[in-house]
Amino acid sequence: MLAAADAQEPELHAMLAEVAPDGGVSETELAPHLRDAWISVPREVGELLAMLVRSTGARTVVEFGTSFGVSTVFLAAALRDNGGGTVVSTEIERSKADAARAHLTASGLSDLAEIRVGDALETLRDLPSDVDLLLLDGWSELYLPVLSVVEPRLRAGALVVADDTSLFPDTLAAYLAHVRDGGGYRSVALGVGDGVELSIRG
Repeated sequence: MLAAADAQEPELHAMLAEVAPDGGVSETELAPHLRDAWISVPREVGELLAMLVRSTGARTVVEFGTSFGVSTVFLAAALRDNGGGTVVSTEIERSKADAARAHLTASGLSDLAEIRVGDALETLRDLPSDVDLLLLDGWSELYLPVLSVVEPRLRAGALVVADDTSLFPDTLAAYLAHVRDGGGYRSVALGVGDGVELSIRG
C-alpha cells in the first residue's frame, strides 16, 4: 500500500500543478480530482500512530479521513497488538471506503475497524464513550469542527493527532490555537511527515 502511494506521488503533484498552479484552490474544490489519490500517511507517521496506540493501551480510536486505509491499517494492527479494540473511521468517498475495507480484510484486520461513509460531522456523532485517540487526517478546514463533534467523547488523557499541519498553516490556524492556547489540551508540534500536532486532552 505504501509503495503504491509513493508511486502515485509524481502523477499527483503534476495534477495539482495543473489544477491549482497558484495554490489558490481549497481542498474541497480539489476533492473531485482526488477520488483516486491515495493521499496516505508516510511510513514514519504510520509508525508513530502505531506507537501511540500501543504505548497508551488504546482500545477505541477514531479516524477522520480513511482514504484507502493506510493509516487505518497501522491503527488497527496496533489495536490487535493491544489485545483488541475498534477503529471507527470515516470517509466521504464510497469507492475509497470500499477499497479501505478490502485492504483491512487482506491484512486480517477487518474485525478491528468500522468504516463509516459520509460527512464526518454526521458520521462521528454516534461514538463510544472514552475515545482514546483521535486522528485528524481529512480536509484541514474540518479539523476543528470534527474535534468539536468528537471532543465530548474523549477521555481524560486522550490523544489527538493532527496530520499535515505544515501543509495548511493558514487553514489550521484556528485549530492550532484551540489545542495550544487554553482549549483544555497540552500540545506539541512534531517534525514528522508533513507536520504532526500531538495533543493530550485534560
